[in-house]
Amino acid sequence: MTNNVELSEQSKAECATALKKVLADTFVLYLKTHNFHWNVEGPRFLGLHAKFEEQYQNLWTVTDEIAERIRALGHKAPGTFAAFTDLADVKETESPPSENEMLAQLIADNETVARTIRGALPTVQSAGDEASAGLLADRLTYHEKEVWMMKSITA
Repeated sequence: MTNNVELSEQSKAECATALKKVLADTFVLYLKTHNFHWNVEGPRFLGLHAKFEEQYQNLWTVTDEIAERIRALGHKAPGTFAAFTDLADVKETESPPSENEMLAQLIADNETVARTIRGALPTVQSAGDEASAGLLADRLTYHEKEVWMMKSITA
């Protein structure tokens, strides 16, 4: 008897591949945001320092959720910076920029992660992977809100 609830091995692999890219972008954004938290300077130091801390803590927590979802699908989660760098569209910054450039980069990077999520959603939805779809929908909401909030700071 077949289990109609179970995803096919091919569907699991496709969903895990899509989630790996989301994980990579999320991890690189986490590291970049934490770097900016440590190194922000300027008139808006206190507010940006606190905002970046809030963001990196959220990103750190969700990396575990995304990785565990990949594992639940029966696949290995990438776990090296080299793997994340290869998979991610978000790129690190060599030296900390000005506070205005930090905001501009984090706006663009959150938009990049949102695009990555939008690219992954059709894959998990067509596979019937509602758990991954729910996780991705929540993350999309988060990143779109962060873009709006950071754009409001720069206005």
